[in-house]
Amino acid sequence: MPTELELLLIKPDGVRRGLIGEVLRRVEMKGLRIVALKMLKLKRDCAEALYDIHRGKSFYQGLIDFMTSGPVVAVLVEGDGAVEVVRNLIGPTDGRRAPPGTIRGDYSISILENVVHAADSRERAIYEARVVFDPQCEDSSESWTSVLERTSRP
Repeated sequence: MPTELELLLIKPDGVRRGLIGEVLRRVEMKGLRIVALKMLKLKRDCAEALYDIHRGKSFYQGLIDFMTSGPVVAVLVEGDGAVEVVRNLIGPTDGRRAPPGTIRGDYSISILENVVHAADSRERAIYEARVVFDPQCEDSSESWTSVLERTSRP
């Protein structure tokens, strides 16, 4: 299989539930390489660009609201057949149908709160990576400095 790039996002529920390390561990244990990693809060227009293929569907607005509700972790993964390997590692979108041993099968709460997102093709991975790794994509309404200031007060 050719070396590919894949975009994996740890969604707000995965970040909130403290699953970042577990997701990254599984990616690395599978033999994939993490080549870029970034925590950010998505701007609404970036979330809309990320999920543009779902625009007009009944769940679209709820998905955008959810994806902008808290920080996500964007991971660019590289490896042989990375798209297929990551898709198999995370399992089907509906965690109720995802087999045990997959990330969604082990940790998903619902179709929406299913811990992770991954691109479904090489082309889509590159498009989505360009969206989320664009510096203009990050919502700076709560900057990391303000988090540090807020949490360091006595």
